[in-house]
Amino acid sequence: MKNRSYAIYDVFTDKPLSGNPLAIVYDSEGLSDDDMQRIAGEFNLSETVFVLPAENPIHSARVRIFTPWHELPFAGHPTVGTAISLAMRSDALNAAGQSAIIVLEEKVGPVRCAVNLSDGGCFAEFDLPRLPRKFDAAPSAEAVAAALALPHNEIGFENHKISVWSAGVPYVLVPVANLGAAARVNMNAQLWRELAPSQDGILAEAYVYCRETVGHENAFHARMLAPLSGITEDPATGSAAAAFAGAVHAFDAPVDGSHQFRIEQGLEMGRPSLIRLEMDVAGGAIDAARIGGSAVEIASGTLRF
Repeated sequence: MKNRSYAIYDVFTDKPLSGNPLAIVYDSEGLSDDDMQRIAGEFNLSETVFVLPAENPIHSARVRIFTPWHELPFAGHPTVGTAISLAMRSDALNAAGQSAIIVLEEKVGPVRCAVNLSDGGCFAEFDLPRLPRKFDAAPSAEAVAAALALPHNEIGFENHKISVWSAGVPYVLVPVANLGAAARVNMNAQLWRELAPSQDGILAEAYVYCRETVGHENAFHARMLAPLSGITEDPATGSAAAAFAGAVHAFDAPVDGSHQFRIEQGLEMGRPSLIRLEMDVAGGAIDAARIGGSAVEIASGTLRF
């Protein structure tokens, strides 16, 4: 048995008890895959991160990310939360207003994060390790409507249609008419399992979005439903926002240059979250994209395992 320090962060928020909670286990050497999976189940949060020494000495750390049910190659709120936590634990950074570059080795590849520490809340932004890729086929609107308990005429808005994208983790992106439709979504997990495509053994979950927002300064309202991963609903999903960049580019066709979109999520759960998506467009294509958000530590302790 070994004492291993851990912390709990709320991510994509600057207020405790909102955003998406994340467990970070810092001293993870010696843990097997099964150990990590069982510990993630014990925390029972949407994701738990295990921090290990970096394989490349110029990087900050190697991390592994587990849901209560399986490991992920990449995830947004674990990346943001872990980058901020490692910056805050650094002996070289002990004052608000400082910044750092944290490079995390994830299964998807190295992920570069820029972190800014401040008294009002710490912010991190990471470069997408993979640009979003569209799947050739998407499930029908009729099947998705049935699985989400929505009438067919509430699927889609403007020119936005159901599409499937991945920037490391696959999602079925489901545009809905308005906030009312988003609030009424009620997923039938069995029907979803029958229609969801997969990537590397991971079934695509539902990312429901609309143009209407609660916060007038925000560009999109979103919900992410993931019962197939042991999560009824996720309050903030950076990997889904990364995939969503592909749909925003495909349907809204932003002109060449840099664009910023604020995505609100988690409101239906009482855990409001805010994700910043930045996209650089060159020659009519996405040249680079970044996901950013704040995080706050709300608990710390010792795991005896």
